[in-house]
Amino acid sequence: MIPKLMQSITLPVARAEASRRQFLLGALAAGTGVAIGYRILSASPALAGEAATESGSHAFSPYLTIGGDGKVTVLSSQFEMGQGSYNGIATLVAEELDSDWSAIDVIGAAGNIKAYGNIAFGGTMQGTGGSTSMSTSWERYRRAGAAARAMLVAAAAAEWGVDAAEIAVENGVLSHPSGKSGGFGAFAAKAATMPVPADVKLKEPGDWKLIGNDELKRFDSARKANGTEQYTIDVKLPGMLTAVMIHPPLFGAKAKSFDASAARAIKGVVDVVETPRGIAVVGEHMWAAIKGREAVTVEWDETGAEKRGTPELMSTYRDLAGKSPAAFARKDGDTDAAFTSAAKVIEATFEFPYLAHAALEPLNAVARRNDDGTIEIWGGHQLPDVYQNLASEIAGVPVEKVRLNVMKTGGSFGRRAVFDGDVVVEAVHVAKALGFRAPVKVQWTREEDTRAGRYRPAYVHRLKAGIDEAGKLVAWSDHIVGQSIMAKTAWDGMVQNGVDPTSVEGANNLPYAIANQTVGLTTTDVRVPVLWWRSVGSTHTAFAAEAFLDEVAEAAGRDPLEFRLSMLEPDSRHATVLKLAAEKAEWQKPLPEGRFRGVAVAESFGSVVAQIAEVSVDGDGIKVERVVAAVDCGLAINPDQVRAQVEGGIGFGLSAILGEEITLTDGKVDQGNFDMYTPLRIDAMPKVEVHIVASANPPSGIGEPGVPPIGPAVANAAFKALGKRIRVMPFAKSLNA
Repeated sequence: MIPKLMQSITLPVARAEASRRQFLLGALAAGTGVAIGYRILSASPALAGEAATESGSHAFSPYLTIGGDGKVTVLSSQFEMGQGSYNGIATLVAEELDSDWSAIDVIGAAGNIKAYGNIAFGGTMQGTGGSTSMSTSWERYRRAGAAARAMLVAAAAAEWGVDAAEIAVENGVLSHPSGKSGGFGAFAAKAATMPVPADVKLKEPGDWKLIGNDELKRFDSARKANGTEQYTIDVKLPGMLTAVMIHPPLFGAKAKSFDASAARAIKGVVDVVETPRGIAVVGEHMWAAIKGREAVTVEWDETGAEKRGTPELMSTYRDLAGKSPAAFARKDGDTDAAFTSAAKVIEATFEFPYLAHAALEPLNAVARRNDDGTIEIWGGHQLPDVYQNLASEIAGVPVEKVRLNVMKTGGSFGRRAVFDGDVVVEAVHVAKALGFRAPVKVQWTREEDTRAGRYRPAYVHRLKAGIDEAGKLVAWSDHIVGQSIMAKTAWDGMVQNGVDPTSVEGANNLPYAIANQTVGLTTTDVRVPVLWWRSVGSTHTAFAAEAFLDEVAEAAGRDPLEFRLSMLEPDSRHATVLKLAAEKAEWQKPLPEGRFRGVAVAESFGSVVAQIAEVSVDGDGIKVERVVAAVDCGLAINPDQVRAQVEGGIGFGLSAILGEEITLTDGKVDQGNFDMYTPLRIDAMPKVEVHIVASANPPSGIGEPGVPPIGPAVANAAFKALGKRIRVMPFAKSLNA
């Protein structure tokens, strides 16, 4: 839902143009290789952005380059944060290029909407999100690989004086029946002078060697395992300073005055400067900056700051949930009449707390001004066009003078896709305050990331269902109360008729045949900063709907799996994954004593995932022993990666439902580190089985869809184990109540 809606959003983004020659040569202007780019919509050459910088950066080239050494470097429009987008895109290119998998690499690219605009977002902006990396890359990067292959073949044919149709390409080597052969590197320079084909023929699925290959391992696994992979936290530049921030303790507060005299006296502290987002303490290294921060005193203006705590906020939410919704996202049939005539009416209220993203690598960015006046920024650029424009405004330079180095990032889960630039803006502000005399890395600590970050909004759902004498679900209503992610941001236009789609997705598109249903929304006004979080709205809507559906099935005296299937078309995607999961989990077979099952299914980001969880009783709580998942994500480019993402999504979702929550006391966040904000520990991770539905449809999302079903599946199993419905998250709060 979110990618489709974002197609209507137009942001002020940089649009760099270039000549055809720049397009062809890209970063390899010296003629030692070939650079190639394609636009999917027209299958015609895309214009490249800037040619390479003197440092050899490939950041503004189009889709791939081939060096004289035969190395293939793919320039990814998508941001890599651990989800495997680089690997998937490399697979698409290498498949059509017939390159050597061991000679391929991927780097992030930015600065060219025509080449890198996310097709799922309408092509008007570059961005990674909504689990769209493979769908936006699917045809575009295959065409780029096929075009580069054709140009290499043409170069070899011209040099050998043979018919191009007689040349074979395999594993990075071109060969001819005459015995002539050569690697990509031998023809890269000549290929750069060849015409870019106006159209190319892509391989038929039966000819694929890499796409769908279950044995293909990630090209970057070794350097991630041996610690040589580089992230923003690893960036070290000559003369670089490190800054830590002092953010307001209350959301919405501002600095009134500060005293940094004691901090400036600490060895290694270079300066203390004020920015629009707080006070920055700058040191020669991280330790000096942290010690300096401890010595700064700040007086805050708390006028207009959020001072309510979690108890007050949730009490307000519960009261609102019991009233009529302020807006409606869905109205089908006549629910009032259906409830009146129903044989039985069931009601329940579900509560969801604020959640932190808690990525492994806390927020960071590096900014410097180069001798030529360009502003160069290293960071996890999830929305690069937005950050490029913000940096140009702060630094007072044209957007084409802002160069982004798109770094790999140790997790994001939506956290680095921010409307206001966040840490990127801080880095440029601090560097500017220092007169750009040195590169500056702004590095947040874990505590800062937890207490001054952005959060999955807190929500309350008030659900009501009616069943008839035959046990059929005839009426359904869901009133959702919570903050809007989109309102009062650059994406405000997505809020239509009082409904933010991120608040209701997963609730207003239930797959079940229910003639009478309403989904209402009441949006609250709270100063706590919120943001999308892995699976966005479906993180709470799927739980509320699928857990409540089990309560309805129980009231109707029906098996929860059969109850769901009775409301689905037999050949629908939802029914297919439910039946596959049930088959693999042996739903009809009795479990050993002390084991209990629960089921749930959810659609998000174009994919449908069903999960069956097995739990056991562990003291006063439960232990998740096993999860069987079935997923329909269209064609699986990298099946092993699909399984990994579903497994990771299950762990991520379990973290949220079992113990994670952000709470506030008088407006201040209580949690600071992993001692109080408690992600899943390794010994609590269940055995997971992932079964992929075979599909010829184009790939859909996989980074997020594994998260939504796990919560309700476990909650439904927990009810059978403990005889208690879990309606307040996290589980620990409900079970101890």
